Order: sequence, then structure tokens, then C-alpha cells
Amino acid sequence: MSRAVVFDLDGTLIDSAPDIHASANRLMARHGFAPFEPQETRAFIGRGVPHFIACCLAARGADGSAVLRAQMVEEFVAGYEAAVTLTTIYPGVQDALARLVAMDLRLGICTNKPERPARAVLAHLGLAGHFDVVIGGDSTVQRKPDPMPLQAAVAGLGAGDVVYVGDSEVDAETAERAGLPFALYTEGYRKSPVADLPHHAAFSDFATLPEVVNDLLR
Repeated sequence: MSRAVVFDLDGTLIDSAPDIHASANRLMARHGFAPFEPQETRAFIGRGVPHFIACCLAARGADGSAVLRAQMVEEFVAGYEAAVTLTTIYPGVQDALARLVAMDLRLGICTNKPERPARAVLAHLGLAGHFDVVIGGDSTVQRKPDPMPLQAAVAGLGAGDVVYVGDSEVDAETAERAGLPFALYTEGYRKSPVADLPHHAAFSDFATLPEVVNDLLR
């Protein structure tokens, strides 16, 4: 069986927080709520759109309406595919991905972002060609930190030896529950100290990732 690396997306390969912040503020304005500062919406990212919208509404004291939550989730997702213009790739990502492919590793994505917006932003940034599998937050019946999406990505890659790379508490728990080695990117959206997250390796520079992966797969 092949060897592979599966990546989280937001906060790991790309900094999508500015687009998510702008989308959230447009949505909140349509429903008569005050806008957020960037650091507020950044703290809500990582557990999928329903959780994100619930956090937005809770922060404005409106978390009690299931009908409103459902409506706003639908509206947010409807505009999510176009929310790509403020998103940037983290430094060194493109070179690291090319080096991993040259090492004969298969690459996949496992994110809580819905699959179509995930594919849209990967295409917009010119990253889509690196990945054989993209599992989004709506690709399986469970979202991370349930291990099901990560297991689906591994199965889709047909890989035996796999490293999961992510940036957050959710990613660390997902890898742990799936029984996979976890490489923590320390410059993403985590809220806890690095030492508090279970991980097998931590890195802040993507130039070092191929070596990190090689060590974990050895």
C-alpha cells in the first residue's frame, strides 16, 4: 500500500480567516446584527459551518432560534464557494507539497469546510492538482473530531502509512481518535499552547515538513 499525507485546510495550508470574517459580517448585516472583529470570527473556525454560525449568533445573544440558525447556515454555505479572494496560501506550502509528491507520497485533504467550497478555494489558489482526495465537512455523516472523515480520506487514498497534518485542537483529537501520527502546524488557528495538544511533531516552517513527514513514516 502507498504512503500518504492528509492535510487539514483552513489554518493549515491556507489562511482563509479574512474571507470567512467578511462572509460572516455580510451575513450578520443582512439579519440586523452588529459586525465582528477579525479575531472574533477566527476563534469560531474549525468545527464546520453549523458550529460557526451557532457561535456567531451566540456572540450576539441570538442562539435560541433553531430556525434562524438553519436559515443562516444555508445562506452562508450558498456564498461560501465565492469566498476565495481574501484567502492566501501559507509561506512554503506550494514547495512543500511538490516535494512530498516527489517523495512518491499521495496527498489528501480532510477539512470541516464543506467539500464544494474546499474544492473551489483549492482551484482558485492553484493547489487542487496536488490532492487525490478531498473530504469536506459534508462528505460524510460525521465531522471532525470524529475520525470518520479522516478514515474516509485514508481509504480514498488507498494508503497504509499516513501522517495527518493540521493546526488545531480539532485536528489533534481527530488524529488521535483515528490512531494516526499527527504533525502540528503551529502558526494556524489553534487556541491552546502547543504543549497541550497531542502531537508527534510540531513545525512552524513548511520548508521542514517533508523531513518531518519522512521521520514520522520511517
